[in-house]
Amino acid sequence: MSAPHLAAARPTTPGTELGTPATDVPPGTVPAGPGVEHAVGRLEDIPMGEGRAFVAGGVPVAVFRLRDGSLHATQAACPHAGGPLADGQTDVDVLVCPLHLYAYRWSDGAATSGAAPLRLFPVREHDGELLVTV
Repeated sequence: MSAPHLAAARPTTPGTELGTPATDVPPGTVPAGPGVEHAVGRLEDIPMGEGRAFVAGGVPVAVFRLRDGSLHATQAACPHAGGPLADGQTDVDVLVCPLHLYAYRWSDGAATSGAAPLRLFPVREHDGELLVTV
C-alpha cells in the first residue's frame, strides 16, 4: 500500500500502518449482529476514480469513489491472495485486484473468474463524512 493511501486513511488503528496487510478479517466474513455505521474519513480523502483503505469498527475496508460520483465499499484484502484492493483499478462495473488481476462485480461482489466473492458494505456520504456499515 502506498504512503498516500495511509495518510488519507483516518482514523488509524494499530496494525494498519505501512507494511501491515489489512487482512485481520478473513475473506467472506463480517462481524455477527446488525450492521453499525462507522465514520471512516472524509469524501475529499478519496480522489475521483480511486480507492483508499480504512478501518470501520475494527474491519479493514476499501472505499472507492468512482468517476461517476458513486461510492462503493468492500473488504480490504482480495479473497484470492490478500492483495490490497484499495490499490486496484475500477470502473462502474468491476474492481480489479492489483496483484493477479482478478475482477469482481460491484453489483454483487462475484468474481468474473468464478473465484470466491467479495464482501460488499453499504457506504454513503453525509456532510462530507464517509459512513460505512459493517
